[in-house]
Amino acid sequence: VLASLLASTSIQRFAGFASTAFNLFAPKLYMHYAVELGKLFDSDYTLRRNFKNSPWPAATFNFSPWTITFPHTDPGNLAFGWCAITALGKFDFRRGGQIILWDLGLVIDFPPGSTILIPSAVVQHSNTVIQASETRYSFTQYAAGGLFRWVKNRFCSDKTFVAKATKKQMKQREAAHERRWKDGVGLFSKLSELAT
Repeated sequence: VLASLLASTSIQRFAGFASTAFNLFAPKLYMHYAVELGKLFDSDYTLRRNFKNSPWPAATFNFSPWTITFPHTDPGNLAFGWCAITALGKFDFRRGGQIILWDLGLVIDFPPGSTILIPSAVVQHSNTVIQASETRYSFTQYAAGGLFRWVKNRFCSDKTFVAKATKKQMKQREAAHERRWKDGVGLFSKLSELAT
């Protein structure tokens, strides 16, 4: 079932649309994903991308006829990264299925076929219920922060890297840790940058 979904032209188009939106609204962050995760895929020929037209290495399909999420964050995702959430199904988006970004105090109408990009590791989010006779599914693309650490560690775990690292490498690693959040937020775009 999963292989046929990943091969579906419609799902590939949703993946590509989300990828294009990501590149349009956060081009520096998009390139970070493309370059760093590109290194990961280049390092191991057995790894397979879900979609050729998407930088995200992971995807989730929620098949429940009434897909609802409770307020949550996704702490395993890259802390400053974005995930793409696409709403699917048949429901009246004015009466239910809205996405709530709790930390921002926003309730957003989220019609079927819509895609939103959010920093899901740090912004608490959920969606509202739909009517009993309706259906709502979701398709989400994301990247675990551990994949980026694996690449930064030269394709090994933190434990293995620390065991083998020289003093110089450890000092560089500590400096990178200290500036990681600032560097990550620096990959976000300002409206003035997007307008040029």
